[in-house]
Amino acid sequence: MLELSVCIGSACHVKGSYNVIQTFQHLIEENGLNDAIDFKATFCMKQCQCKGVAVQVNGEQHHVQPEKAREFFNETVMPALG
Repeated sequence: MLELSVCIGSACHVKGSYNVIQTFQHLIEENGLNDAIDFKATFCMKQCQCKGVAVQVNGEQHHVQPEKAREFFNETVMPALG
């Protein structure tokens, strides 16, 4: 099962973590991936200085702009599913 986490700490909240979460939730539902992805929100990932919302895919750090969340999901999360 793929682990997908989005930071909801203060800095990421301001950067748009809510929008990233909403996009990911929609795409998980749309693609029928509820049983394939362990999706969760987490508090500070200590990536506050980076541009974008901190996201982890199977423990690997990424930074996602809310307007690029769909693109990130399709280009990074979907291939990671195998």
